[in-house]
Amino acid sequence: MDVLNSVFASLVDWLANGFSSFNGWEILAFTLIATHITIAAVTIFLHRAQAHRALDLHPIPAHFFRFWLWLTTGMVTKEWVAIHRKHHAKCETVDDPHSPQTRGIKTVLLTGSELYRSEAKNKDTLAKFGHNTPDDWLERNLYARYSWQGVGLMLIINLMLFGAIGATVWAVQMLWIPITAAGIVNGIGHYWGYRNFEAPDASRNVSPWGIVIGGEELHNNHHTYPTSAKLSVKPYEFDIGWAYIRGLELLGLATVRKTVPQIRLGAVKPVADDKTLEAIIANRYEVMANYAGACGTPAAPKSPA
Repeated sequence: MDVLNSVFASLVDWLANGFSSFNGWEILAFTLIATHITIAAVTIFLHRAQAHRALDLHPIPAHFFRFWLWLTTGMVTKEWVAIHRKHHAKCETVDDPHSPQTRGIKTVLLTGSELYRSEAKNKDTLAKFGHNTPDDWLERNLYARYSWQGVGLMLIINLMLFGAIGATVWAVQMLWIPITAAGIVNGIGHYWGYRNFEAPDASRNVSPWGIVIGGEELHNNHHTYPTSAKLSVKPYEFDIGWAYIRGLELLGLATVRKTVPQIRLGAVKPVADDKTLEAIIANRYEVMANYAGACGTPAAPKSPA
């Protein structure tokens, strides 16, 4: 009887605390840090490095991000990249996998993950837009083949660490990307916010401070310059994903390939030459935005009384 009581007491203690002695605040801190690492993996690895080739990552962070995404999202790199590239190629049309302009904001906000899973089954999308993504032994035999086993392993780890509350931690991790990426970025980022540039789509900057979603809040900037590794363009904007990339670059773990072009004014020329025209074309969005700001926005005509 004493042995049974001891086993029962140990089981109750494990359910309450897991194999650690973390308190509630420490568990909350772990959850926030873990979900933020997931956001960083999505914006740095999947989005900027893989989908847009804005930077090259050293194998160390690249493999870490792939492993972490396998544990915390179950997303396959080729699928995510292909869907995102198609979004840019078909933006705001009926072929856009997740545009609130054609599917409705409610649909994208509430069923964004379902839209993603449906498009991931489209073999034509993967074949046309999923090129130059990882295709090594790990990708073929683990990450892509057993995509949901990773999140199952994450559940076991959380339960072992925190006990029963670990299931809640796991649920938050599983919901983080569908809510922030599928909902906020794909939904609100094409529906509400401010615009620095009149890009040929409905993209908006949700917030000038890109922290919670790793810089993806600056969505209008991204759609204007999709191959830029830096998403902030104004002095008051902040892209935490870019701060991480600069840190990796200083450590020799990343190489930035492209950022937003910077306007450099030279001497006034009486006649525009080919270099002038090239500069205007390369910086057309910034030139037009500056021109509109200098001239002021014309007032809307008053309706007749």
